[in-house]
Amino acid sequence: MKQLLDFLPILLFFGAYKMYDIYVATGVIMAATVVQMAILYKMEGRLQMIHKVTLGLVLGFGALTLLLHDERFIKIKPTILYAAMGLALAIGLWAFKKNFLRMMLGNALALPEQVWRNLTVAWVAYTFFMAAVNAFVAYYYTTDQWVNFKLWGYVFPIVFLVAQGFYIAKHLPKDEEKDNA
Repeated sequence: MKQLLDFLPILLFFGAYKMYDIYVATGVIMAATVVQMAILYKMEGRLQMIHKVTLGLVLGFGALTLLLHDERFIKIKPTILYAAMGLALAIGLWAFKKNFLRMMLGNALALPEQVWRNLTVAWVAYTFFMAAVNAFVAYYYTTDQWVNFKLWGYVFPIVFLVAQGFYIAKHLPKDEEKDNA
């Protein structure tokens, strides 16, 4: 259910773009993101920082897109979101010696400290890669091509998350280790 909720705004954006244009699609993704965050809040009782940042960027860059009638704002939003995530993780890890990824997910996964560090480094590299790819496609390709990339470009996070899952699985405690703990 939650995975569907994560993809719903982009699917609605894609549909609205194909039926109308980038400006209608921008309004749709703004509304869908507000609804998405309201549902998440109702389910979890709070929004994580990434949800708040995403909501702020979607509404802010969406409003600029609509008010200035300039599609460049909505197209650059993913680059800014990915770059901000990468910067936050990198600064936390290397400047403050804090692993924000572990702080967010540590209650759900019991992993050795080095594994958390490796995962965070992988996330930093991934987010900067995605920021660069989005910027490239947004700048050098048409809006139609960028929208298609936004939909079909979801292969990147899926591949990244599956690879990460395989990496994590090797380091999870075995059932007998959990029973002895």
